[in-house]
Amino acid sequence: MKAVVIIPTYNEKGNIERLIPIIEEEVFPKIENHNMHILVADDSSPDGTADEVKKLMQKYKNLH
Repeated sequence: MKAVVIIPTYNEKGNIERLIPIIEEEVFPKIENHNMHILVADDSSPDGTADEVKKLMQKYKNLH
């Protein structure tokens, strides 16, 4: 089964760069029988949140 965690953001660069690795490396491995994905919905944050997510997308292929 496919599951998507949706994270709405606005000016969350500092938080998103810490949150995504925790979800990917600590939470998702504990969830069995699911194809886990993360969808970040950014509202044009001027602090570079979207750029940070794009950088993290290189490492985590299930991050959108």
